[in-house]
Amino acid sequence: MTNLARRLRALVESTDQPLLLPGAANALAARVVEEAGFGAVYVTGAGVTNSYLGMPDHGLLTLDELSGHVEAIADAVNIPVVVDADTGFGNALNVQRTVRRLERAGAAAIQLEDQVSPKKCGHFNGKEVIPLEEMVGKVHAAVDARRDDDLVIVARTDARATEGLEAACERAAAYREAGADVLFVEAPESVDEMRYITTQVPGKHIANMVEGGRTPLLSRDELGDLGFAVALYANATLRGAVVGMRAILAHLDKHGDTREAQHLMISWRDRQELVRKPEFDELEQRYAAKPDRRS
Repeated sequence: MTNLARRLRALVESTDQPLLLPGAANALAARVVEEAGFGAVYVTGAGVTNSYLGMPDHGLLTLDELSGHVEAIADAVNIPVVVDADTGFGNALNVQRTVRRLERAGAAAIQLEDQVSPKKCGHFNGKEVIPLEEMVGKVHAAVDARRDDDLVIVARTDARATEGLEAACERAAAYREAGADVLFVEAPESVDEMRYITTQVPGKHIANMVEGGRTPLLSRDELGDLGFAVALYANATLRGAVVGMRAILAHLDKHGDTREAQHLMISWRDRQELVRKPEFDELEQRYAAKPDRRS
């Protein structure tokens, strides 16, 4: 745990380029992210809710459900796992329990936000935020709760939509003062607003690249020039996977078989490699009962 959290801190603090942080809604997607060479993976609350429950990002996921996904993902990959913990599942005391539980499950970073519970996706309408002082207390609680000082605490504010950009930046600065390691001002609506965030609030910042959302989609270099440390692509993998599923299902519906559609799929062998079947076969042989040669 310590090594992965420390590795994540080094990636975030690098001044070369922003850390590209793809999201994963399950352990298989996290394996694909790691296989593709990315340095960390983001457990997306929206993606887990969409894929596990088939429901929208309306604060419907429970801590038990999230913890189970985090544990499976952390066990499946050897890269740092950043966890979207929404509002922390309650008040400051609940936040402490959330942080400890997700840290035990394998999180290298935990993200908390200041929306009123039940929260909504940061690019939806109808969001509300809790008082600044309440969120400051939750950040303090998160910092105090971590067992490993290297565990990264990410503080997100959704106040841009309700109180304006300046107020959102004031909140981000207050969360940094409370001990947050990384700041996340959600849903700025222009490049000028993005620049304002990084120039007005010291610290490491996340830019959330939501295709079809409120924030301009910028390149990694452009985000670096603006001063962002992390470029988050929380649900690009999930959305791409749905395109793939629809394509293969359309072929099956039209032709009645998949013989001419194998180019749309991962190969049988590649699938087994992805889920580490050769490694498990080797372990099975290593631990198999050996015949007693004396009989």
